[in-house]
Amino acid sequence: MSTTTEDVDVVGDDTVENIARAALFAALIGACAYVSFPNPLAPQVPVTLQVLALFLAGIYLGPVWGAVSMALYLVAGAAGVPVWSGGSAGVGALLGPTAGYLWSYPIAAFVIGAVVHSGLTLRDPNDAGVWRLVGAMVAGTVVVYALGSLGIYLATPAGIVTAVVSGSAAFVPFEAAKIAAAVGIVRSDAVAAK
Repeated sequence: MSTTTEDVDVVGDDTVENIARAALFAALIGACAYVSFPNPLAPQVPVTLQVLALFLAGIYLGPVWGAVSMALYLVAGAAGVPVWSGGSAGVGALLGPTAGYLWSYPIAAFVIGAVVHSGLTLRDPNDAGVWRLVGAMVAGTVVVYALGSLGIYLATPAGIVTAVVSGSAAFVPFEAAKIAAAVGIVRSDAVAAK
């Protein structure tokens, strides 16, 4: 009696590679939560580099895997891994005043990736023009600000105007700097590749 053994791919190499990249970007956004500094326009809420990592996840991973990476980040934080701003963790952040921001991350990564890659098919982000990159990140920022302000409005006694001003308008200059940094990172990668 003879028995043959064949290799069986349960999951394709591309899927394994994309899962690893998504996990890497989930870890990156968690690390960026530790980089914070006071916001002189809204002293109660610090500025972090999380949105920069969000931008890069959408740009480099595309809409699907960028959203998956942000979902992995949310699962890790909810499970108790200290990846929220200031090193906190737990489900409470997904239900409190910052919930809107956190829940917006997978949606924003999807939007950014879809704009940069012109749909669901992953393309080389270096082929996207600067204005497409900037437009994608502005669209992602609108998603983050809209859901973040809504979260503040629903979880605090603040009125909608106060929620928008303190949860969005106070961060515009910092988001502009993060957009510029992300464009610089993508373009420096394009220059290095040549």
